Amino acid sequence: MAFKERRTTQRWKQGIQRSLSGYLFLLPALLIFALFVWYPIIYGFLMSFQNVDLINSSHWVGFANYKRVFSDPLFGIAWRNTLAFTLYALLFGYFIPIILALLINEMRHGKGFFRLAFYVPVMLPPIVTVFLWRWIYNPDSGLLNALLSLVHLPGGLWLETPGSALPSLMVIATWSAAGSTMLIYLAALQGISASLYEAAEIDGAGLWRRLWNITLPGIRPIMLLMLILQIIGTMQVFIEPFTITSGGPQHATMSILLLIYNYAFQYADFGGASAVGVILFLVLAVFALIYMRMTNQLMQGD
Repeated sequence: MAFKERRTTQRWKQGIQRSLSGYLFLLPALLIFALFVWYPIIYGFLMSFQNVDLINSSHWVGFANYKRVFSDPLFGIAWRNTLAFTLYALLFGYFIPIILALLINEMRHGKGFFRLAFYVPVMLPPIVTVFLWRWIYNPDSGLLNALLSLVHLPGGLWLETPGSALPSLMVIATWSAAGSTMLIYLAALQGISASLYEAAEIDGAGLWRRLWNITLPGIRPIMLLMLILQIIGTMQVFIEPFTITSGGPQHATMSILLLIYNYAFQYADFGGASAVGVILFLVLAVFALIYMRMTNQLMQGD
């Protein structure tokens, strides 16, 4: 009996030693993660309850920052624009990578070329994308209006009109990011067993029946995950409204992240910026939890 207890104690000590050595190797990465991720998050929560003064000492104001940002008309406008942008992206941008992946997957030749062609926009620096699409949308000498004139259709002030500015930015964001999402769907399509398609062809199933009964069910888990990720990503839209429209015209492209930027770096209201950031964090945390739950179910094969 004593021998078994000694062996149990020895194994327990060996397990602690192995775990301790592993955590020691992880310690530098954990410290860097805590310093650059968790510390800013915690400090941002604290700043949202303070009147932040970079010169003098800050002082606690409770929920005053939250009351002020909720009473700001731009707060509601920014959320409305952000939700509208997310809805546009789901209605149009969500399905484009799926369609591209399905088309490329059915090709017999040239798959590599089209994969590269559709992925090139992802590799472009954001500033290059900005200048390119500013030229495309230019009302006087832009490519889009020139193409419309060739087919005798009227051009438009795409970035200067409140009704068209936000959808125009959605087109830019979709064009910039669709290539990477398309590759994810292509990888998912490779995981579908070829025997299923062979059996369907033997049974006389056409292209649409194979697509509806085999392909889409096979990539449905990835489609659901990418749906949540796209919601999280599009609700954080910043580069396009910041660099192209600056939130205009008439605040039509003011996003919630751009409002946080303006609070912090234009109004020097770091408490208000932190309050808006905390609200956005809580909203995105809900979708992040859904994503984590779906990921666990996918890994467990549920």
